[in-house]
Amino acid sequence: MSVSLERTIDRHLVEFVEALRREGISVPLGATLEFGKALAEIGVERREGVYWSGRVTLAIQPEEISIYDAVFNQHWHLGLSAVLEVQDLKPLTLLLDELGETPETDEEAENITQDAITVRYSRTEILAEKDFAKCSEKELEELYKIMKHLRLYGATKRSRRLQKARDGRYLDFRRTVKAALRFGGEPIRLFSRNSGERPRRLVLLLDVSGSMESYARSLIRFVHAAIVGRNQVEAFTLGTRLTRLTRELSSRDPDVALTRVARTVPDWSGGTRLGEGLRLFNNEWGIRGMARGATVVILSDGWDRGETEVLEEQMERLALVSHKIVWVNPLKATPGYEPLAKGMSAALPYVDEFLAGHNLTSLKTLAKVVSE
Repeated sequence: MSVSLERTIDRHLVEFVEALRREGISVPLGATLEFGKALAEIGVERREGVYWSGRVTLAIQPEEISIYDAVFNQHWHLGLSAVLEVQDLKPLTLLLDELGETPETDEEAENITQDAITVRYSRTEILAEKDFAKCSEKELEELYKIMKHLRLYGATKRSRRLQKARDGRYLDFRRTVKAALRFGGEPIRLFSRNSGERPRRLVLLLDVSGSMESYARSLIRFVHAAIVGRNQVEAFTLGTRLTRLTRELSSRDPDVALTRVARTVPDWSGGTRLGEGLRLFNNEWGIRGMARGATVVILSDGWDRGETEVLEEQMERLALVSHKIVWVNPLKATPGYEPLAKGMSAALPYVDEFLAGHNLTSLKTLAKVVSE
């Protein structure tokens, strides 16, 4: 695939994207390519055409719009006429070569001019770095296919049950005596035992409130991959109520699993009562045993309409019985993010790991953390 622009215009557009990055807007390569495609269709002659081409491809989050407007007004304050006046430079051809594609035909190779730059990229790597909220439906489908193969290796903990061991800590009296009887009662060899290991339970609590709508449908895929990929996994949704989804997500077919979830969760994209939801979890399941010694993962942006004191109290209770609490907040990846939401600031003192969950790469990091 190739995109041809005048050198001057091309450089001006690249500088514009770099200016956005310097001001804190995360613009992945994939978004830059979409920007170039939009301009190729609309053209660069009209200021509003350039504005909206960049607005819909480079600035997706609401908080990025004001930054985008300021950079755009500064970058294009002279208008496009000054850029378009320079026509004495030869066109620059950018050749976008996706890794893994079949080689070009001889005819296509002959059409490549010497004044061309080939940029090689991996679509999978680009998608892995792209924010879920900025992905198209087609891109999300590709990510979901990759996510199906994501595996979480279970962390283990010491069991009270003793197992046979070569150099164990405890004497295996029964085996030692049994062997000694074969030699006239002489204990020629001492057998030993050691503490065994068993999988550590993983509990996933997914916030499905309205503020998490852009990320919840992607994160539920991660929760499904965790349940079908290992044992000792429990899943719940948090919204205006608490809903257990372990059975619904146990099907290996993600479409079947998500259809069951849609029928079971009545408060998807509703309000948020994190504190009350955690209270119900602690009282009904967590404190009774499900959270004891478990790794608990809360996937939420921290926005809570309930009482902050309730959330803080329940986080403290959960921290006392669990092995580790991991909080996954997609907003953490936003440049300049600070946990100012009252729910997030109340929960952080009891969190062992605070991670982002905005793209596939961050979920791979999460998978590694919960496996430790």
